[in-house]
Amino acid sequence: MLIRTHDDGFSHSMTSEITSAGVYQRRRELMQLMASGVAGTALASWASRDALAQAARPGKLAALPATKATISGGATMEKVTDYKDASTYNNFYEFGTDKDDPARTAHTLRTKPWSVEIEGMVKKPARYQLEDLIKLSTQEERIYRMRCVEGWSMVIPWVGYSMSKLIEKVEPLGSAKYVEFVSLADPKTMPYVGSAVLAWPYVEGLRMDEAMNPLTLLSFGMYGEVLPNQNGAPVRLVVPWKYGFKNGKSIVKIRFTDREPKTAWNKAAANEYGFYSNVNPNVDHPRWSQATERRIGEDGLFAKKRKTLMFNGYEAQVGQLYAGMDLKKNY
Repeated sequence: MLIRTHDDGFSHSMTSEITSAGVYQRRRELMQLMASGVAGTALASWASRDALAQAARPGKLAALPATKATISGGATMEKVTDYKDASTYNNFYEFGTDKDDPARTAHTLRTKPWSVEIEGMVKKPARYQLEDLIKLSTQEERIYRMRCVEGWSMVIPWVGYSMSKLIEKVEPLGSAKYVEFVSLADPKTMPYVGSAVLAWPYVEGLRMDEAMNPLTLLSFGMYGEVLPNQNGAPVRLVVPWKYGFKNGKSIVKIRFTDREPKTAWNKAAANEYGFYSNVNPNVDHPRWSQATERRIGEDGLFAKKRKTLMFNGYEAQVGQLYAGMDLKKNY
């Protein structure tokens, strides 16, 4: 985890006086692609991404109040992914199965009014309006590595607070062993809900000790601003040591239970998407290796891939949760 700071000790040129790293990298890639004869396809893709970024962020979103992160350990000096990339390259199957679908179609989502129901094995079940949920605890900004099962990764500054704060508030019963997260499934505002790709609503789950870990975040924003629709507005889960599909988006219900939740991707393909889905370079997906990854917006098309880190680099913070477990069996 990296705490973003502006006291870096360096002087910065005006943006009009420099060429951004992204533009420079694209020029290099274009030269390489022209040599291989596929420049036209690449140009079309880049133009599409640029247009999506502008459509996804027509103006600056309202800033969220947040303090800097206070959790120690897991620090990284890795470059933060550009907002444009983080907001136009998404997995959010309620809005389409291609990476650029959500940025095009998620404008139909209505995030006001919004409430989250807390139910199940708790002493204090409740229905929180979004405004009350946001105010439940002091928000922090945390920059986490995020890793998807398809082999790509990002570094994103999230705004929110530890899920443990909400759990402590509702007081789970001693018999509660798991936490289930249910996403909105509204075919009127989510065009792919009802498709056969998954069972709806989208459901994810964590073991109680995973949900209570300080790294697990209930997030309302990113890059200091309110979450864009395509990134899971208005409230989502962030579990940085697991593959991205474990991070439930547009949450409307949180249920405490004594049984392992039947999660969306585990129901769809249990041999490919286990309940735990911890980032693990030693456990391959049945159709591709998980040993390496590509950082979106940073690595060129021909750049050497990064080695995948155990637990996405958060082994010191979460490794003890799985002590004694066979991580190839409990994948």
